[in-house]
Amino acid sequence: MAKLFFLVSVLALLAACNDNLPEEMTYPPTRTGDVVDTIFGTPVPDPYRWLEDDMSEETAAWVKAQNLVTFGYLENIPYREAIRNRLTQMWNYEKFGMPFREGDYIYFAKNDGLQNQYVYYRQKEGEEPELFLDPNTFSADGTTSLSEMGFSKNGKLLAYSISEGGSDWRKIIVMDAISKEPAGDTIVDAKFTGIAWKDNEGFYYSTYDKPDGSQLSAMTDHHKLYYHKIGTRQSEDKIIFGSDQKRRYVSGYLTEDHRYLVVTASISTTGNELYIKDLSEANSPFMVAAGNFDSDSYVIDNEGSRLFIVTNHNAPNRKIVTVDAKNPGMENWVDFIAETENVLEPSTGAGYIFASYLKDAISKVYQYDRSGKMIREIELPGIGSAGGFSGKTDDRDIYYSFTNYITPSSIYRLDPVSGQASVYKKPAVDFNGDEYVSEQVFYTSKDGTKVPMIITYRKGTPLNGKNPAMLYGYGGFSISSTPGFSITTAWWLENGGVYVVPNIRGGGEYGERWHLAGTKMNKQNVFDDFIAAAEYLINNNYTSPAYLSVRGGSNGGLLVGAVMTQRPELFGVALPAVGVMDMLRYHKFTAGAGWAYDYGTADDNPGMFRYLLGYSPVHNIKEGVEYPATLVTTGDHDDRVVPAHSFKFAAHLQSKQAGKDPVLIRIETMAGHGAGTPVSKTIEQYADIFSFTLWNMGIKKIK
Repeated sequence: MAKLFFLVSVLALLAACNDNLPEEMTYPPTRTGDVVDTIFGTPVPDPYRWLEDDMSEETAAWVKAQNLVTFGYLENIPYREAIRNRLTQMWNYEKFGMPFREGDYIYFAKNDGLQNQYVYYRQKEGEEPELFLDPNTFSADGTTSLSEMGFSKNGKLLAYSISEGGSDWRKIIVMDAISKEPAGDTIVDAKFTGIAWKDNEGFYYSTYDKPDGSQLSAMTDHHKLYYHKIGTRQSEDKIIFGSDQKRRYVSGYLTEDHRYLVVTASISTTGNELYIKDLSEANSPFMVAAGNFDSDSYVIDNEGSRLFIVTNHNAPNRKIVTVDAKNPGMENWVDFIAETENVLEPSTGAGYIFASYLKDAISKVYQYDRSGKMIREIELPGIGSAGGFSGKTDDRDIYYSFTNYITPSSIYRLDPVSGQASVYKKPAVDFNGDEYVSEQVFYTSKDGTKVPMIITYRKGTPLNGKNPAMLYGYGGFSISSTPGFSITTAWWLENGGVYVVPNIRGGGEYGERWHLAGTKMNKQNVFDDFIAAAEYLINNNYTSPAYLSVRGGSNGGLLVGAVMTQRPELFGVALPAVGVMDMLRYHKFTAGAGWAYDYGTADDNPGMFRYLLGYSPVHNIKEGVEYPATLVTTGDHDDRVVPAHSFKFAAHLQSKQAGKDPVLIRIETMAGHGAGTPVSKTIEQYADIFSFTLWNMGIKKIK
């Protein structure tokens, strides 16, 4: 009955505004319930708790009703189709992934332009490439994507994982890499997993105990490492690590020589235990390299029994240490590449170590030999982000990529002996980066902290306060926001937009101290940094509130939800994507409890509860406030940040919005948190986002 009521109401709305965009929005009715939680003596109403039930018919009807209104609105924006067509045109260029060697072949990924998923090819030296694996054949609509790939030591077998509908739950399929025929082994219900082969006999993978109830939203908190022997049933797979103690994230991988199994184990997204097992000795025990969760450490390489470990133990910006695998404890660690004032992100290949540093979010790369001697600084093609610099020990060439906001990602081949680099693949994109400028500025946040920010726009743009601007941010989990090219950003710039990314606290741009300055009861620093970025843009006439949009996804969706509820007058348009919006309940879904290192939880203590309640977007929407025009985006198969966050946020906003600006939610079906999203769906989504944004800035025509 509720479903029928929803649909009748929505069809009436659409009939009333089919030809014109409405001046005032009328939304589908959303039932309110009487759920009240009492937390540390404080009653907290949760009237839309029922929207957390992703299996109910009522929730499905609400989703359908909201999408009918949202797409009815978007379809009436006159330039929506033109935006989609131009995005499609710009997207249609050949793209390549980084090449890598397995067995007798060099493998690489390639997209002809508009293929929903990248296709994998391979070639022998001096021969033409051949098709190896085409994920576009996995499903008719492109919503099944390739995730991880792992080759056996001899390169003759491949295990690859697939995601169906964007889910984090994976299926692992084994194939004969020579004949390209299925090998018969399939693993189901793996999650947050790599694929690590032990010689050519089998592989390690990770997963959780299958939850009771909904696999999309039920809590998963006991991660384990398994070993699958080729030719056996999954039910026979052995638990290698994790059966004795509950941990939320367990990962296993092997050193290149397959001598050592390395296991990292975590209870949150920061801090891990590190264990080493010598596979060359029968029944060898796990040796403890790091026995607590106070720091992050991982093995990047070995030279016999000498391990190279990257760590932020007593080194917030990270360093590399060495230790003998027989006695790998922290007390035996010896500095190899010492900590510097910049954040280290190293890799290995061709017998060298490449130390990549972030200096104010910009890449600097240095090459070291195994004695710790610095060979050279790698000369990069400009100011931006470099990645790659990895390969096998006996590789003769090293490949790396370079990009920034106005330079499409190109791949370079480096001779590690001479240091000479040459262009390997350079895309031909219908965008002239020479017409634009990216400038880095430093602005002052509320507490006096200096924060770097990159502002990108067309050369000669008048700073008159009337430029459409998009302020993008993340600010969490030690993730760094570094310059990178995207077609969507290029379209925005091409149409007179200003694109802005501040390196706010909570990220990893300045190491662990920068991260910790935006966690738990320091989280408000993240929002203050972002608000200060908006004020800088306005005060310096790059834009003004009516022309300023704010966008972020996942933890960045929380960022948008927080700043738009704290300072609604500062933004014309808000674009929160797959956001963590209910800070009192996020830890009760899927792997959400693992985010507690950054957020804290409402169950911790009264102070943490009150702090979270003070900024939780769902709980800070107030009656009588004019909020920005808002387009919430999420996917109905998001099993990382469950869509209930976005559902409840949209329902609260729609019921309390005092102004005329629309509050809509766009719910992608058969889509998850974002990884593996088909190109066709991505283009459609951004056409809708840009249409909504510009229209609600009062821009009636585009180029």
